Amino acid sequence: MNNHWNEWIYKLWAPFYDKFFNTGKFLNARKEIFSKTHFVKNQRILVVGVGTGAELEQIDHTELNITAIDYSDDMLKRAKAKFNGSSIQFLKMDAQQMSFRDCDFDVVIGSLVLSVVPDADTCLKEMARVLKPNGELIIFDKFKPKDKGLSPFKKAIRPFIKRLGTDIGIDFEKLHDNHKETLFVKEDNPAMLNGMYRKIILNKVSKY
Repeated sequence: MNNHWNEWIYKLWAPFYDKFFNTGKFLNARKEIFSKTHFVKNQRILVVGVGTGAELEQIDHTELNITAIDYSDDMLKRAKAKFNGSSIQFLKMDAQQMSFRDCDFDVVIGSLVLSVVPDADTCLKEMARVLKPNGELIIFDKFKPKDKGLSPFKKAIRPFIKRLGTDIGIDFEKLHDNHKETLFVKEDNPAMLNGMYRKIILNKVSKY
């Protein structure tokens, strides 16, 4: 996967994305995660990989300072249309090279983005960089099972799935090991499909 390929593939996905990934189990998981998350008035919140705005639909954004980024113009266009007239700032930006200042946001949300970007490690590093000390990073994404390899079937289909714009084989534990001095895991729970999708909340250490 690379940015240019992802931009093209999500141009194709954009008209159908909500029909597949904002209904049924996906919608229920998002409701469970984001409608029950407590945000504080006037918090600066960054949504990384906002897509069509599916997460934003579950958040009462009226008293929050929200910035939402995505690399796909087509996905951003659909998100903007949903929240026309709102105060949400939508920007086209590479999640692996964000233009924000260090320690700029109180909360960072990364939903189905680590499994999509070409370099998940760089993306996680960037999300940690722009997060304030003691800030919260909320992740909803798919990862390979803890302490297990992928099944032979998933290994076989992984290259094809990646061509469709996502990776089913990201190892979160290995990924976090590279950032454990910056981020500590506050919560890690299965979200759907027998734990393939997980809700993970990390806090940024105050000394960083």
